[in-house]
Parts: sequence; C-alpha cells; structure tokens
Amino acid sequence: MRILVVEDSKLDQHRVTACLKEWHLEFTTVGDGAEAWSLLQNPTPPDLVLLDWMLPGIEGLELCRKIRTLGVNGTYIYTVMLTARSKKADLLTAMAAGADDYLTKPVDTSELRAKILVGKRIIELQQSLKFAATHDFLTRLLNRAEIMAGLRRELSRGERQNKPVALVLADIDHFKQINDSLGHAAGDLVLKEVASRLQSDLRAYDLAGRYGGEEFLLVLPGCTSAVAGRRADEIRGLIAKDAVITTFAQVPVTLSMGVAGTDVLGNGRLEDLLQRADEALYRAKLSGRNRVDIVAPKIVAASSR
Repeated sequence: MRILVVEDSKLDQHRVTACLKEWHLEFTTVGDGAEAWSLLQNPTPPDLVLLDWMLPGIEGLELCRKIRTLGVNGTYIYTVMLTARSKKADLLTAMAAGADDYLTKPVDTSELRAKILVGKRIIELQQSLKFAATHDFLTRLLNRAEIMAGLRRELSRGERQNKPVALVLADIDHFKQINDSLGHAAGDLVLKEVASRLQSDLRAYDLAGRYGGEEFLLVLPGCTSAVAGRRADEIRGLIAKDAVITTFAQVPVTLSMGVAGTDVLGNGRLEDLLQRADEALYRAKLSGRNRVDIVAPKIVAASSR
C-alpha cells in the first residue's frame, strides 16, 4: 500500500511520517495541494491519502472533491482528512466533500494506525472486486470484455501516435480430446498452465485475455505484423516445449495462432483485425496445427490491357 501525506506543517508532517516509518509503510510527502493533485493524476496514484484541511495551492476540501472525480475511471483512493477542527459540522463537511475518514490534530498514534488499517482493508476489497470484474476466474488473464476494451484503447492510441498495433489469436490444439480423455479437471489445468506461459513471455504493457473456451487473445502495442509473428512463434515454442503435468498424465500442448496488424490492414478497425486474425488462425489449423499464420497484404492484380 502506498500512502501520500499532504501536510504543510513541518511539525505535523514529522509526527505522521515518523509513525509511517516505524510501521514500515511506503509513503510520499508533499506540502502543497497543487503538487499533491499532480501526483494523484499519475497512472499509478497512491492508494491512501492523509490530507490536511488547510493547504496552499489547493485546499484540502477542494482536493478531496478532485480525488473523487478520479473514481470515474475506476481509480479509488482512500482519503483521510487531517484537521484541528473537531465539530460535528466539520466532520459532515469533510465527508460531503468525499473524505472516507476524519482524524483530528494533534494526531493520536493509535488512532492513526487504526484509520490506516481500516483503509487498507477497504482498498484490498476494492482491488479484489475490480480484479474479479475484469479477469477470468480460471486463467487469471483479462476476461473477454476487458481484453476487447484494452484492444480498443490500444488501437485508438496507435492511431493517435501513428504506431502499429498487432493482435494474436491463439487456440489450443485438440483441446476437446484432452477434456474427453482426461476430464475437465485436467483441461482446466492445461488452460491455467498455458495462460501462465503466455503471460510470462509478454512485455509489461502487452495485454493477454481469455477470448473464449480454449482461445486466447494477445494485444501487442507498437508491433508490426512481422514482429508480432516472430513473437507469436516464440510463444508457440514456449508452450510446446514442455508437457503440462496433470493428475492423470503429462499432456503435450501446442497452439495454433493467427496474427493481424494495423500496418498490413491499414484502417485498424477492430472488427477487421479480429476477422482477419481468425481467418489466419483457421489457416494455421488447416495447415497442420502448432504453427503461426500471419495476415499478409492483399495483392491486387494489374488489369490487362
């Protein structure tokens, strides 16, 4: 858990950070509301904010309201207001502005720790619920809705930045035979192991999702079709290298893969990319499986005179 302490009083700042150090918590300290707001808008903002009411730049209440606007994008930051005010009306004002909790100054050590522990539990619950809503329960990869949303975002980003985006559709070969001969428990183990190997060979900003059944979708930002094809073949080799160990047998597993990229298809429409990648995957299956097929540019024959 990462904590941001927003406090302009050096004395109060020292009291709070001394406790955080003693409890071995990760924290950042700023003394200005505007600087805090800049940090809070980062792609990876802090999880919890200890926020002074009176601040230069942007006051605590206004900053609290701004923090709540970040929640529209799914980012929830637990906020504890710190103030010398102790009237019930002030507590209600802070809560109305979006504060999750309230701590009066001078800060009591035990009370501070209790507030942080409560915040930690709520943050972990929020993260757990978010993960469950966006990930496939079995494979722990992105679920279909989320991988499609990620593909749309990357296509939009690629268009703005004039950079290619490639996608890979991958299907486990003869998966039905695994289920039929060894049972669904073995099939589930194969799915989980394949997903783990897929994830292990991707860059931090690549996306991997379960597209449906035994089919996976990979999104590779910044990759041309040729580069994505080479990376897909490396992944194919990684999957096929070692059999998956199940309770009943060691199961050899291979993937057939279809690759499509915006550098070849040009318009970068999501539906076109998926359709062409699916066609390439079908060709890989027809050609013997355990291989990669890459969508090539269409060759237009010159008209004869």
